[in-house]
Amino acid sequence: MSVLFSDTHPKMEALQIQLWRQASPTRKMHMLAQLNASARLLAWTGLRAQFPQASEAELRLKLASLLLGEELARKVYGETSHAK
Repeated sequence: MSVLFSDTHPKMEALQIQLWRQASPTRKMHMLAQLNASARLLAWTGLRAQFPQASEAELRLKLASLLLGEELARKVYGETSHAK
């Protein structure tokens, strides 16, 4: 078996992979939703640190640009240049 993570003991990694394989589709979707929520929170926190004076609306637009890309965020939310 190949090593996925250099900082994880191979036996623990094998156990993790086994647990992922045994998880139900519902459980896998729940784990994915949790990862997505964590990624959004990290992005939001980073934006808040980078732009401490930005309003909540400006941060939402910045987050949309990160998640969707500039072009799609502009199509969905309108022009976001005022929030840069």
